[in-house]
Amino acid sequence: MKRVAIEGAAHLVLTEGVVPLHPAEAVFEAMLTGWRRQQLSRQLATTTITSRLGLVRRFAQFTGTFPWDWTPGDVEEWATDLRSSPSALAHSTTRSYLAQIAMFCDYLTDPRYGWAEHCEHHFGTHPVQICHEGNMPAHVSAYEGRPEVRALTRAELQQFFDFADDQVMRLRSSGRKGWLPAFRDATLFKVIYGWGLRRREAAKLDLADFSRNPRAPEFGRYGACYVRFGKAVKGSPPRRRTVLTVWEWAAEALAEYVEEIRPLFGVGRRQLLWPTERDHRISGRHIDRRFAEYRDQIGLPEELHPHCLRHSYITHLIEDGADPHFVQQQVGHAWGSTTAIYTHTSSDFMNNALQDLLNAGLQGEH
Repeated sequence: MKRVAIEGAAHLVLTEGVVPLHPAEAVFEAMLTGWRRQQLSRQLATTTITSRLGLVRRFAQFTGTFPWDWTPGDVEEWATDLRSSPSALAHSTTRSYLAQIAMFCDYLTDPRYGWAEHCEHHFGTHPVQICHEGNMPAHVSAYEGRPEVRALTRAELQQFFDFADDQVMRLRSSGRKGWLPAFRDATLFKVIYGWGLRRREAAKLDLADFSRNPRAPEFGRYGACYVRFGKAVKGSPPRRRTVLTVWEWAAEALAEYVEEIRPLFGVGRRQLLWPTERDHRISGRHIDRRFAEYRDQIGLPEELHPHCLRHSYITHLIEDGADPHFVQQQVGHAWGSTTAIYTHTSSDFMNNALQDLLNAGLQGEH
C-alpha cells in the first residue's frame, strides 16, 4: 500500500530503522503524538487536544494494556468504574469521555494513517473500534443534569446575598483581614447572577470587559459585559458574547467594589477583576468552596452550586416578562430549547400566565 503523507500518519511519526528499548511504550507514545498532530491540522484548540490525550492515557492506565489489545469489554468496565466510584461522574460526562476514546480509535483504525498495518507487523494484532452502540451511554434526553439542581427562589437568593454581605460586616467590624476577600466574593456572586454568567466566565473577567451602553446610560460604565471565555463547542476557541446589564442594583454593587474595594488589593495596573491576596486571578475551585460554605451555613440544599445562580438569572428574567429570545442571546445559548431547559418558572408566574390566557379566551367569546 502506498503511504500517504497525511498529518498524523504513522510513518511520519515513527523513526524507521530504530528499535526502541520498550517498543510497545514507544509506539503508544507515537500514536498520541500522531493524534495530536492530526488534531492540530484540523485547527482544534490546544486545550482540547491536551485534555483528550490525557483522557486516553487515563484509559490506558485503567486497562493496563495498549491500544492494539483493547477490547469492548474494557470500555464497559471503565464506564462502570466512572459511574460507581466515590466521585461518580454524571451520565453525560461519562458519555463524553467514551466518545473521546472512540475518536482516538477512529484515528488508529483509519487506514490512511497506517497504524493497523504497523501494529500487525510488530505485535501480531491491530487496534479496533472498541466503542459501539451496545457499550456507549445513550443520549436519552435533552437535559441530563441532576433533576434536583434548580434555580434559587427569590427569597433564597436574597437570603444568600444578605448572608454574604453580613460576613463582610462581621469580619470588618472585628478588624480581621478576611473582610476584603469576603467583599470580593459577595460581589462576584452578585455578578454571576446579575449577568447570568458561568463560573469560568466570571472568574476570567477583567475591568476592560465592562463598558457603557449608549441605550442605557443609567448603568454608567457597567452597561454591558463582554464575555471572552464563553463555553466552547467541539474543540473551537471560547465563544464570545456581550451581555447587556438589566438590573441597576447589579451595576451599583459592581461599581462600589471596583471603585472602593478592588484598589485595596494592590493590583496596580493589572486588569483582573477578582484578584486574590497574592495577586493571582481567583480560581473556579475557590468560587465553589465559598458558595458551598455560605449555602451550608444558611441551610440551603446541598445540590445547589454556583451555576444555579445562572439558572436563577434565566428563570427570573422569564418570570419578569423578558423576551425568551433576548434571554437566549444574553446567556449565549445557540438554541432556544437550551434556554428553556434552564428555566424554572414559579407557580405564581405560571398561574398569572394561565389567567392571562383565560382572560383572553373569555374576551374572545364576547
